[in-house]
Parts: sequence; structure tokens; C-alpha cells
Amino acid sequence: MTSKNRLCLTEIAIQRTEAVIEYRANLNLTELWIAGISTSPGGQCFVLTRVGPRRWERKGSIEISDELSSLVCILKAEDGKEAGLVHLNVTEMKESDGNSQNGFSQEVRMRDAKVKLGISWNLLCVPIEIKPVSDEDALRLDNFAIELYRRYMQSGHPAEFDKVIQVQRKAVELTPLTHVRLPHRLAMLGTSLMDSFGRTGDLLSVNEAITVQKRAVELTPGDNPILIHRLTDLGLSLKHRFGRTGSLSDISEAILVQRRAEELLYDGHSALPAILNNLGNSLRRRFEYTGDLSDLAEAIISLEKAVKLTPAGHADLPGALNSLGSSYGRRFGVTGALPDINMAISAQGKAVELTPEHHPSLGDMLSNLGFSMQSRFQHTGNVPDITGAISAHRRALKLRPEGHPNRGSILTNLGNSLLARFGRDGDLADVSEAILMLQKAAHCTPAGHSILPLVLKHLGSAFLRRFDRSENLDDIFEAIATQQKALALLPQGHADMPSLLGGLGTTYMRLFERTQIIEDIDKAIPANQKAVELTPPGHADLPLRLSNLGNAFSLRFEKAKNVSDIIQAVSAQRGAIELTPEAHKDLPTMLNNLGIACKHRFDNTGNPADLDEAIAAQKRSVALTPDGHADFSFRARNLGKFLHVRFISGGDTKDLEESIGVYRLGATCDIGSPWERLLGAVKWAQLLRQYHPQSPEILLAFDVAVHLGALKAGLEHTVQGRYSQLETKAAAAAFELDRTDKALEWLEQGRCLVWSQLNNLRTPLDELRIHDSELAQRVSDLSQLLETAGSSRVSSYSGMSLSEKLDVEDGAHAHLKLAKEWDDLLKTVRAIPNFESFLKPPSISTILHHIPDEGHIVIINVDSRRCDAIALRAGLEPLHIPLPDFTFDKGKRYQGVLGDRLRHEGLRARGGDVTGPTEGDVPERSFRRARPGHSSDDTLQYVLRCLWVEVVKPILTALGVMEVDRQSQPRLPRIWWCPTGILSFLPIHAAGIYDRVKSEGTLDYVVSSYIPNVAALTDRVKNSHPVDSIVAGLFLTSQPDAPNASSIPGTTQEVRGIHSRAIQAGTKVLKVEGSALSVDSCLKHMEEFSSVHFACHAHQNAADPLQSSFLLHMGCLDLATIIRSNLKKADLAFLSACQTSTGEEKLSDEAVHLAAGMLAAGYRRVVATMWSIGDDHAQRVACDFYEYIWKHGEGASDGGFDGSKSAYALHHATQQLRLCLDTSDSSLFTWVPFVHFGY
Repeated sequence: MTSKNRLCLTEIAIQRTEAVIEYRANLNLTELWIAGISTSPGGQCFVLTRVGPRRWERKGSIEISDELSSLVCILKAEDGKEAGLVHLNVTEMKESDGNSQNGFSQEVRMRDAKVKLGISWNLLCVPIEIKPVSDEDALRLDNFAIELYRRYMQSGHPAEFDKVIQVQRKAVELTPLTHVRLPHRLAMLGTSLMDSFGRTGDLLSVNEAITVQKRAVELTPGDNPILIHRLTDLGLSLKHRFGRTGSLSDISEAILVQRRAEELLYDGHSALPAILNNLGNSLRRRFEYTGDLSDLAEAIISLEKAVKLTPAGHADLPGALNSLGSSYGRRFGVTGALPDINMAISAQGKAVELTPEHHPSLGDMLSNLGFSMQSRFQHTGNVPDITGAISAHRRALKLRPEGHPNRGSILTNLGNSLLARFGRDGDLADVSEAILMLQKAAHCTPAGHSILPLVLKHLGSAFLRRFDRSENLDDIFEAIATQQKALALLPQGHADMPSLLGGLGTTYMRLFERTQIIEDIDKAIPANQKAVELTPPGHADLPLRLSNLGNAFSLRFEKAKNVSDIIQAVSAQRGAIELTPEAHKDLPTMLNNLGIACKHRFDNTGNPADLDEAIAAQKRSVALTPDGHADFSFRARNLGKFLHVRFISGGDTKDLEESIGVYRLGATCDIGSPWERLLGAVKWAQLLRQYHPQSPEILLAFDVAVHLGALKAGLEHTVQGRYSQLETKAAAAAFELDRTDKALEWLEQGRCLVWSQLNNLRTPLDELRIHDSELAQRVSDLSQLLETAGSSRVSSYSGMSLSEKLDVEDGAHAHLKLAKEWDDLLKTVRAIPNFESFLKPPSISTILHHIPDEGHIVIINVDSRRCDAIALRAGLEPLHIPLPDFTFDKGKRYQGVLGDRLRHEGLRARGGDVTGPTEGDVPERSFRRARPGHSSDDTLQYVLRCLWVEVVKPILTALGVMEVDRQSQPRLPRIWWCPTGILSFLPIHAAGIYDRVKSEGTLDYVVSSYIPNVAALTDRVKNSHPVDSIVAGLFLTSQPDAPNASSIPGTTQEVRGIHSRAIQAGTKVLKVEGSALSVDSCLKHMEEFSSVHFACHAHQNAADPLQSSFLLHMGCLDLATIIRSNLKKADLAFLSACQTSTGEEKLSDEAVHLAAGMLAAGYRRVVATMWSIGDDHAQRVACDFYEYIWKHGEGASDGGFDGSKSAYALHHATQQLRLCLDTSDSSLFTWVPFVHFGY
């Protein structure tokens, strides 16, 4: 260091260093006395500013004498007494050249030894005799920076702006510390750095800006008017950094700086409104962090004054109005006072009106207006408010392109508004888009940003709301993980902590409702309790948090039956209602919650007063629910339940009739969760059936329920989520009322939704093309997109990165948009004369019109109360055939004993697994050596006998089939079986009595086929046409050694034998074996040939049927892939593979198996097996099958192949095998599993 320097102490701070819990003595320092400063060698006092409960600072610099070796610093408290003393070693400071990167610090010796204080400072060394390089050089750099900025404004290229900052830094570097222009150059550099921060959000830019702006302020004399502007810039920079980091000291310092600027102004000064506006905004931001209402009150006073002082037409007026509106909105969030939110929207609406379209602040103003409109909607439920909020946010988003620092907050606000509308209307598209917007907000928000915990909080809420509709556990697990991450990032004491804790508590409640794991509700209660404790009295959110706490206690009571829980639940719910204004949107929710709690207490006490209170609360909840609200059906269902309980308890029929009426109202409302409406409709139907069994209203109730079952399985879900068993109960009720037509209609409407919807998406469009070719093309294009989306598999979120989750949500939201477009397109088509029924479920008349000319269709309905069959024949009315000797329980028993025998014989791979070969394995398709132990030798005989006596024989007798003289009519008639429920697993096609004395069974009288529903057959009849000669032929493949599966060498011999015989018959044929066949080439060959023969292992996936697959050497060919291939010219599929026609018990009425899937993929007919088959028998049946086809079929002469005789061919082949065997169970197991599906 040179011998002559100016030494300045800067950034002086005093900090308490003892732990808070060690000592809590009050201490408020007011002055710092220093001896040895250059202007007053004897000593001088400086004012200390308290910036936090444990920190004081001295702003500006203090020049000290270069001649001193040490300084004496004395700290004084507010009582004027000395509190502490410290000696600063000036010599050591000078020897460091004042270049300590972290500044200097020292412990203070205190009068009260229990108090620990530290003092920190920086040293600024200014060489007195240094000469500037050249003032002209610095001026040239100033001018060059201006020129570069002009270029940037023309090009908009960020690199040009970076050059501006580089040049300004150089100008500052070349300017001596005592130069008069240094403060100006520092201020200009600070402004540019803040512009860069505004563009990029780079934290380094704002840090550097604050550093140079502080130096500019320190070097600007107190009487210089420009100081006001430099204080303003510094205050804004500190506020912006607070917005980025959430550091409370930044916003507190910003407020101090802005107050200092205000103090320098006189009333009437032109800068006063802007200074007041900045101060008000900073105070509001600190309130948002701390929740201190005094900050908010002062903010509003400052902002009201700013607006009042700003002339009409002034450019700053829109910003002032926007700021004032935001502060009114924040006060509304605490008090819930409607005048506040009305004033907020008025001020912010005026701000938007006054702001030019391309003004850089318009996006933020629009987003703030949207936020306030959403807040008012959440209080009043006024639909135009939420519509306006979403519109404002969308407009704001367009003004904030990718990369803009504020884009994340606008995405967050848009997501929240969509979520609020979803709560009102229940539209899945809204919650899907909300999640997508919030994920994008999280993705574009830098780590460490103060807004990130709030974005994650809202994202967790969105996942929870979707879980409430989807019941997909992935959603609720993602909600918990997201909320826990937000909680970890949110600083202690933050004003949003109660909201976040309450949200996490609610999520754990929902998880408990699904899992019934007590640990989940035990986590929910303390989270909700803490949320209530941290919410100040009078806060607008306190009632809802109390209600949620009550819900948690109520849920735990249901599980643990602890009486204190239900007492606390009722108390919390009553308290929530007392605090909620009559017109508040959430009051119906809280009344509903009180009703549930009182009902639980009634269950415990039996006190009628509790049930009466529950019903009174629930009636009031239903009455206050606005028309069209998504929760109406849920609240109505609760009221119906409570009234029914009181009827059972007290016997008052008025309660019963009112219960039925309320269930009806909830089921028939137009908006809300289809699931809730469906539950209400089912209960409505059940009560009518129980208490008014002859009421015609039963038909209406089941009509609504079946329709809602189909709606719940609508195109907004991918295929794997759509199943229903409601239709069997509805059909049973129709039979009781002698309405066979209704039974048939409901069975068709409710069953096989998976395959029916996929079939609808590939419907012929010939008639529509004639009327409007462009419209038909739109239907075709959209149906293909939906078919691909509908057969897609939803991925689990587990282990995904945020960008991968964004891709999943993008796909899900796109699917919902496609579904809406599809619905709108269908409305357009159906508005055209003669197209009113386009793609609607076929009417009974349509079904009857397209029944095959020969044969019967038999639908068998299995219900716990009764079992019946409906027989359909061309030209005749549907025939109702009661089956009094068969019951649901008998069916369960037959399935159980047959399943046990199959497992014992090793004929069914457990859980769909395919195990590898072991030593001594028999080469059979998923055959495994029988397990040790014994089973009855006649299990299958027993099951087939019972099915014959109780089901099949009564049906064939009613049809008159058994009376036909076979000598005069040797050709057996066709019969298409369409079983429901438990019968879907039982071989009714082989029902009969098989013993050595006498054998009689189904095969003696009819040729059997199966169909998943009637429309699957009538559609094929309606669209029947010869096989296209271009593709007419047979593609064969054997896959004897697929990975992770036992070897089945017989498949090679089977396929080669068929291939050789096909060549002899002149059939167009292709054989590809083993590893020569890839999945892609297999699909290509399936498109080139009308018929296929797969000799391989197969895997059934009950959880996700579209992932059921054929196991090839080179990979798995799943149903979803086949369906997406859209095989328009497919005819016959022979699946010589194991278990290709047996569905999963839980999904029986969806017929979810490979055979039905191949029908859905476009094949007209499919040969499959119900359980594992042996290689030898498979070969024999396949060879006899094709021999029959070539002998009796058409098309072989010209090289084609026609599968229209496939049902008779399979009947012939299995009969040939049967004739070679005895009637033992082991023989029956060889031929019974072969089944035919389709036309």
C-alpha cells in the first residue's frame, strides 16, 4: 500500500452470535462511537439501524486516519449506556491491502458477558495521489456504451447487451474513486445489470447490481437530488433479489432504503408517487413472507397516496393502480372481506385498460388481475370470475415467452385458476392442463428461487385433485412427494407455511381413505393441527383448515373407533361453520363435513339427535350448492344415505321416499364426477328394487346408471382404465320386470366397453363420405389419433425426471383435447339428417336387423339374485329363457374346482408368468409337470355335467335344437355364446355328460362360437364382404424358443406341416420361424396376409390387457401394437398358444383376453385356447382344422384363403381328437380348451 491513502470503513454490521435458546436478554443498539476518524480525531458518533431482531447496520462509509494503528469502537444502547467495546487493528487492515474477500470481523467485549456480539466491516483503500488514466478514455467508453445500447435496441440480440455491461465495467474501472463521475458510472452499470437480470433472471447480475448501486449511493452527497433516484434503484434491486432468493434481510433493507428516499422528498415532489409505490410494494412483499398485517396496512396507505398523487394520464398510473389492487387482494386473503377484493379487481382492471398492448408490464398486470378474479371466485363461486381469470392468465402467458423470468409465476397462476375451475365443473381437461402448466412452471423456475416452494405446493394440490377423480395412486404419491419437497424448501416462519401444511395433511387423508393404513391418517392429523395453530385468528382460511382437521379426526375415528376423535371432529366442524359467512362458497363443503362427522357419532352413540343434526347440516349443504356444481351429486348422495339410515332406525317412510328422491337428483344432475353420479344411481336403483320391486322407475334408475358406467369409461381414459359390471344387475332387474328388451339393451351398452370403443374408432365411413368427404376425413383422422392414444399405456411417475413427467402430462392433456374434439365432431355429424345415430350404441332394432340368417345368439346373464338367458334369431323377437337351476354361487364353485384342478395339472401358468424350462419338462405350451398331491379324477366331468344340466340343455331345449332330426338336417346349426360374469371362465361350449354308458353334450347339437358382445357379431354381419384377393392368404410363424419361456419344439413341426399342405392346396402362404421374425416384420406380414397362425407362447396381462402379448424370439408383440396397426383386411387368426381366451376374474365382463383383443384389432374370427395345450394335440387339431378349411372353403383355387368356415372346421377338428380319446378327465382336458370367437 502506498504511504498516502484514504481509508474508509464500509458495510459495518453488528450481529448477535449467541444461540437464540441460550440467552434472551433484550438489547437494542442505537449508536457506534469511533475515536480516530479523519474529520474528528477525538471521536464521533454514528447512528445504527436495526435491520433484524439480532442485527444492526451502519450505512455508508466512514473515513479514518491513515496515521493510526488502531481504532476504539464503542457500542451504545438505547438507554445511552455503553454496551460493548472493541479495538480494531488498522495496521493489519492496511497490510492486507484492504483486499480481504470476506471483509473483516471481530468479537466485541460486552458489559453483559452472556451477550455475544460480533462486528464486521470492509476496508476501502483510496490512493490519494493516483492519476486517472485519462478522463477522455472513460468518456469515450461512456459514449461507446450508449452506441452499443442503441444497437441492442435495434437488434434485440443479448450479446450486444452483454457488451454494454462489459464497456460500463471498464469505464468504472478506469475512473478514480474520488472522480465526480464515478457515482454516475456505477449507477449506470447497476441499471444495466438489473436490465440483464430482468431478461435472464441471473442471480449474479442482481448481486453485482446491488454492490455497485450501494457504492453509488455511498459516493453521492446527501444534498445531491440524484441521491433519491439512486436510493430508488437500490431499493428496487434489493426487492427483486428478495423475489429471487426469499432473503428477508433484502426486503427489509429495501424498505429502509425506500423510506430514506421518501424522507428526502417534500410534499408535491414529482418523484414522490413513484417512491411511495415502491415502498408500498416492498411492504406488501414482506407481508407475504411474514404475514405481519402492520406491513400490509402501511403498504395500502402508501399505495393509496401514490395513486392519489399520480395525475390522470401519467405513465406511472397503471403501475400504481396494479400495486394497490394487489395489496387489496392480499388483505382480502386474510380477512375475506368482499369490498377488498372488489376494490382489487376494480383497480387492476383499470390498470390493464390504461396499459398499451405491447407495454412490458402488461403481462404481469393481467396475471395479477386474473389472480384477484380467481380469489373472488373462490369466495363467491361466481363463474364469470374464473372464466375471466383464466382468460387474463392466457393473455399474460402470450406476453411472457420462453426464457422470461416471470413466465413461471404466470404459468403458476394459470394452473391454479384451471384447478379452481375444475373444482367447480369437474372437467378433467382443466386439471390435466393445470398439472401441465404447474409442471412447466416448476421446470422453468431456477433452484433456490423463492417462488419454487409455492409452485410445488400448487402442483401437489393439482395432483391430489386429479387423484380424487382418477383414483390413480401415482397421482397421490406424486402429490405427497411434491408437497414434502415444497415444505423442505420453504423457510421457517413463512406466511404460506400453514397453507402448505394443510395441503399435505389433506393429501395424507386422501391416501388413508384409499389405503386404510393408520400411519397415513396419523400423519394427516398433526399436519392439519399445525396448520390451524399457525393460522392467525380472523384469517380467511382458518375455517377451511379447521374443517380439514375435523375431517382427519373423523376418518381416524372410522378406523380406530376412539371416541375422543369423533368429539374433536364435530367440535372442529362446528367451529369452522361459525367462522364462515353465510354467502361463502365453502360453506356447503363445511356443512357436508359436519354432517359426515355427526353421522359417525350417531354410529357410535345411537343418539337420534346426532343423526338429526347430520341430516339438517346435509340438507343445508345441498340447498346451498349452486346449480351445476361438481360436488352436488356427492352431497346429495350423503344426504340420501343419512335419510335411509334414519328410515331403518325410525321406520318413517317419509325418510325412505326422500332418500330415494335425493339419490335420483344426484344421479340425474348434468355436471360432476361420473363416479359419484354412478354411485348415486346404483343406490337409487337398489332402494327401488328393494322397497318398490314393481316400480317402473327402476328402469329409469338403471338406464341412468348404465349410461354413467359407459360415461365413466369414456374416451378421456385410456383403454386400460375402463371396466364395468353394473349391467348384469341392471339386466336382472329388467328380467324381474319382464323387460327382456331392456336387459338386452343394457347388456350391450355396458359390456365390453374397451373393445366396443376401439371398434367404434375404426367404423366404416362410406355413407358419410358420400354426404361430406371432408367431414368424413376429419372423423377418420381423429379416430386414428384417438385409437393410438386410447391403446397407449400410462407410465408410472416412479423414477422419472421432471422433463419426463412433463412429456407424460403433455400426452395425457393432448389425449383429453382429442377426446373433446371427438365429442364435438360427433355432435356435428349427428346434426346431419340421417346421421343422428352415428357411432351411438346400436338400438335393439338395429341389433335384431343384423343377426346372422342362420343360428342363434345366446346371451347369458349371471347375477347374485337370478340367472337368465336371451336368445336372438333372425326375424324373431328376443326369447327370454330363465335358468332357475343355475346360480352365481354355483358358478363360483365350478370355477374354483376347475381352477384348482388346472393348477394341480400344471395347465395354467400362475399369474400369467411364463417360466423357463427345467430338467424333464414336457414340451408343451406352458405345460408344467403336475404338482405332487391328489385331486378328483372327474373334476372336469363334474363341471361340464353341471353346466349341461343347469345352463346349456335348458337353453337348447327352449330353442328346439335338440328336437331336430339330424338325418334330415345333418348340418349342425351355429350358436354364438355371449356369457357374462363367472360363466366367462367356464367351457359352456363343451358342456355335457361324458361317461362310458352315455355321452351327450353341446357338440352333438350345435357348432359353438363365442362373442364378447352382440355388436361384435352384428357389425361383422353388417359389413360382411369377401376377403380382398390381394391379401387373401395365410401367414404362419412358429416360435419354439422364446426368451424366458419353456421350449416348444412341436410348434416347428406344426407350422411346417400346415405350410406344406397350404402349398399343395395352392394357397398364398408365407412361413417365418424363430429369430428370423422381428416384431416389425411380423406386423408387416399381418398387413399382407388376411389370416395368421401363431404357434408360440402367449402372455396375458390382466392388469393392463393391451399389454398381453405373443412371445417371439426377437421380442413381444402386444395387443396395443397390433391394434394401432389398424388391420382393415384381417380375416382369421389361429392362436395356437396357451391361455389366449380366458380373461381375468375381476374383469370378466370385459372379455379381456387375446382372442377378444384380436377381434378388436380387426380380425373377423379367432381360434384360441382356454388353457395350456400339449404340442402333439395342438398339431393334430391345427392340421385337421386346415384340412377342413381347404376341403370345404372357398378361394383356394385362386391362391386365396377364406376363414368363413372356421367355426365348423374347429368343431370338426376337436371332434376328431375327441373320438380318439376316452371320456376321462385327462382326455377332456386335451380337446375342451379349443374355442372359436367371432363370425
